[in-house]
Amino acid sequence: SRSEGESSPGGEDPSVSLFRHYLRLKTVHPEPDYGETHPALVAVSFNMPLMQGCQTHFSSGEHWKYDAFSAFKDAEGNIYARGTQDMKCVTIQYIEAIRRLKSEGRKLMRTVHLMFVPDEEVGGHKGMETFVNHPEFKNLNIGFALDEGLANPSEAFTVFYGERNPWWITIHCPGSPGHGSRFVENTAAEKLRQIINSFLDFREKEKHRLNTSECFTLGDVTTVNMTMVKGGVAYNVIPAEMDVSFDLRIPPTVNLQEFEGQIQQWCKEAGEDVTYEFAQKHMNQNVTSTEESDPWWSAFSAACKEMNMTLEKEIFPAATDSRFIRAVGIPAIGFSPMNRTPILLHDHNEYLNEQVFLRGISVYEKLIPALAGVVAFPDEA
Repeated sequence: SRSEGESSPGGEDPSVSLFRHYLRLKTVHPEPDYGETHPALVAVSFNMPLMQGCQTHFSSGEHWKYDAFSAFKDAEGNIYARGTQDMKCVTIQYIEAIRRLKSEGRKLMRTVHLMFVPDEEVGGHKGMETFVNHPEFKNLNIGFALDEGLANPSEAFTVFYGERNPWWITIHCPGSPGHGSRFVENTAAEKLRQIINSFLDFREKEKHRLNTSECFTLGDVTTVNMTMVKGGVAYNVIPAEMDVSFDLRIPPTVNLQEFEGQIQQWCKEAGEDVTYEFAQKHMNQNVTSTEESDPWWSAFSAACKEMNMTLEKEIFPAATDSRFIRAVGIPAIGFSPMNRTPILLHDHNEYLNEQVFLRGISVYEKLIPALAGVVAFPDEA
């Protein structure tokens, strides 16, 4: 008998069935459970160029309406599972679009490579950041790249042409230790308070800018979030050091040297011997052209216009592997064909409607030949 949420044989588009099969693979790291089917086989079955991928950092399954790996489809065609929006959808859409083009016998001027690269969710340092500097990547002779985007709740589709730089910083606040019964001068906590105030005051200013005429989207402002505080050994012991960590996301319009100078000033104002160190500090501010004169953007936007798609251009608010591709001088667009869809990546009850998913395959079926048809530039080998 058929379990709830499953379609009867022949009652579902095969692309949707493949998508749901992929969603049922428990790809939560560090202990994924692929069962009997390794996810690489999904791509290998279509003879696709392959690099194995993985996903992590998902929300807890306890708050879901349905099991997070059941790929349950409700009466409206909404498919619930981790990865429906990030990024198992685009994985299958790429594969299915290429499969359709191959079955039609289409010949493209440029070579199309599909890359499923590990570690994006944990910074990409052992994945794309390393790979772009390898001879194997350079030998692919990449001219342009498509990467992930985000859903859009409206009729429009969001296109990302750049990203904010992630800075993960820890401020070290040393101070005079002592007994908890005394008024000790020059304590770590006093310096910590000053640092927290400086960062969070700046956070409020950026938050205020977000919805002004100057800045329209999250990617246009710097976000600051305090994520960790460390210090102390006992209730009655004044600690000799306290640390506070922040997650900063900085748009490409900000002068990074000046911004770091501001951090140095905050540390100086907080007191003696306050220092900082970075766990992550990205400095590349390359953006991809969205001028109509640019051949890549012209091909992308023209194909979308033919499909009556409205595009909204933004700076990506978080970080994807696109930043590593842009850092080596290759233009990249972040795009996931998901309109009329609330943004639920990494959230409870993440879902994607099957009709939105299927349309996305058709979108890539038009986009890929358009981009692969851009004529060679004089400097291309």
